[in-house]
Amino acid sequence: MRAIFGQFLVNCIPFVRNTKISRKPISFFIRKNIIMSESNEYDSCFDNPRLVIKKVLAKPQSEGNGAVVRRSIGRHELRNLDPFLILDEFSVSAPAGFPDHPHRGFETVTYMLEGAFTHQDFAGHKGTINTGDVQWMTAGRGIIHSEMPAGEGSQKGLQLWINLSSKDKMIEPRYQELLDEDIPRAENNGVKVKIIAGEAMGVQSPVYTRTPTMYLDFTLQPTSYHHQAIPESWNAFVYIIEGEGVFGITNSGPVSAHHCLVLGPGEGLSVWNKSSKPLRFVLLGGQPLNEPVVQHGPFVMNSQDEIDQTFEDYQYCKNGFENARYWRSGY
Repeated sequence: MRAIFGQFLVNCIPFVRNTKISRKPISFFIRKNIIMSESNEYDSCFDNPRLVIKKVLAKPQSEGNGAVVRRSIGRHELRNLDPFLILDEFSVSAPAGFPDHPHRGFETVTYMLEGAFTHQDFAGHKGTINTGDVQWMTAGRGIIHSEMPAGEGSQKGLQLWINLSSKDKMIEPRYQELLDEDIPRAENNGVKVKIIAGEAMGVQSPVYTRTPTMYLDFTLQPTSYHHQAIPESWNAFVYIIEGEGVFGITNSGPVSAHHCLVLGPGEGLSVWNKSSKPLRFVLLGGQPLNEPVVQHGPFVMNSQDEIDQTFEDYQYCKNGFENARYWRSGY
């Protein structure tokens, strides 16, 4: 055994009635000197499960140039959830999109659910991400870029904004891009997961996260269930992409697509699909930065003075925005 976040990492073989038991372990965290009860489809695997403490329906709103997004984090009901700043589920058809715009002080994670998006920036980086692909962009001290649909019909995906600590806000921009086929996967007893960041079912993502982050895409078939460990010091939430599920405890009511569920403290999340259709959701967790957040549009810093300086840098094309003087994407 090895210590993780002051706890122990142990393995639990889930009990499934009248089926062959998989010998693949599910990892979860328990406190010292606590004996776990045997888990089945009717109760949580955790002595201290994470429960849903807030539910937000992501309603459509206009964003960019003619684009429509469903924003859950980043609206008045849920301003932010440290270290997360914004979560948008977007659905965009050309010619709408997100033409040239700046960022500073955080990271954007774009995950394509359907279709394709083309990205280009003022440093010469250009590429297209397709269904299932991920682009993890660290804006750092400054980037100006465009994000536009690259196909016919509606292009759909999720974009997450993750805050950077004060020591990382002015680092050089960088990218991590993962093709769908290169993202690790795991499967057990009707549960499939893509591990974009973090770990699930003993499988680790190769993505480096400056702000420690978990990003898991789960699909649960009808009657299946799953128990996922989450470091106890982290904030975490669920966003339901399709279907409906029961989260936290088995006797809670089902929640349907386009809802964001903020999770309370605990060792991990238990989920059940009691419906007749597949349930798909993303589970995100992150280590809180516990720093002041001052946000003005696409700029996120720690003080108003830093925001004022950022506007000056952007206006006069300096301190990270030098290339803005001559660059245009063409959109």
